[in-house]
Amino acid sequence: MDAATSELKPAPSTPETSPVVNSRELPTAAELRQRLPLSAALEARIGAQRRAIQAILDGEDDRLLVVTGPCSVHDPVAALEYAERLAALNAVVGDRLLLVMRVYVEKPRTTVGWKGMAYDPHLDGSDDMAAGLAMARHLMRDIAELGLPVATELLQPMAGAYFEDLLSWVAIGARTTESQIHRELASGLAAAVGFKNGTQGNVDVAIAAMQSAAHPHRHFGVTAAGSPAMIETSGNPATHLVLRGGHDGPNHDAVSVAASRRAMEQAGLKANVMVDCSHANSRKDHRRQTEVLFDVLEQRLAGDRSLIGVMLESHLFEGKQALNPSTLRYGVSITDACLGWEATDNLLTRVAERLRQA
Repeated sequence: MDAATSELKPAPSTPETSPVVNSRELPTAAELRQRLPLSAALEARIGAQRRAIQAILDGEDDRLLVVTGPCSVHDPVAALEYAERLAALNAVVGDRLLLVMRVYVEKPRTTVGWKGMAYDPHLDGSDDMAAGLAMARHLMRDIAELGLPVATELLQPMAGAYFEDLLSWVAIGARTTESQIHRELASGLAAAVGFKNGTQGNVDVAIAAMQSAAHPHRHFGVTAAGSPAMIETSGNPATHLVLRGGHDGPNHDAVSVAASRRAMEQAGLKANVMVDCSHANSRKDHRRQTEVLFDVLEQRLAGDRSLIGVMLESHLFEGKQALNPSTLRYGVSITDACLGWEATDNLLTRVAERLRQA
């Protein structure tokens, strides 16, 4: 090896050379909440929305819970337009469906890639997380003020403190359901939490997560003021299973749902199941979400009351696009492909009508 080639190799890390090359202070959660506060009226509305979701989980409300919205939010203007359309649709279908908008500002990556608006709001790799957290909170507040319950996936536990007071429903993803840290996080949330089955398709990890989250915990954490702390939680019983398929294929069919229901009951849990109509359940074809939803609907109409909800990936326009800031099309996902608004509107209107006729 010549000298020029050897110079290109990164220096090996030693106890004296940390791989951390920089750090930038972020505002505390308390500071951001003070800058973007909730009115008393909005706090009361979010509390009512959380209770409405809880009523579905308790079997006191027979509406179908529908969590729908972009795979990930990268443009607040387009997201707010989607929210305005969803709020208008809610006025039409709200008697049979409880619509919740997914406002996903963090994205798990298998290796590397864009991690979401909270990390890189400018879509240019600058990772202006201070701006991303503020943008996320501002958008969630605007959507909540339209009267829509807000949902997100909590990936980085420290980020959750910046907007958890705005959330009515939370997802813990397939990659993190097995994480003790995320189970502890869920145990201290006021919102309902859906745990996804593992990436292999197994539901046992989600069932264990639900059992764990229902119990009190003491764990390491950070206060809203930014100080390290021992956090004590009382436990969160408002949890449920989210079936999203796995490496072996979909798991939204009646046989798979029945198996999941039995496993939950054997574990002493209330059998509440939501079906994620995307991911492996749609075989990663966004158009097949319609087929999955109608399959779930038929099971529910046939008497399976454990099916309390569905999740859709939907945006203003169909499909997805590459992340290229200079050529981005308005209202099109930059992560997973989504249904377009017209298809979503038509689909949910048809579902509500079928439920009215039941």
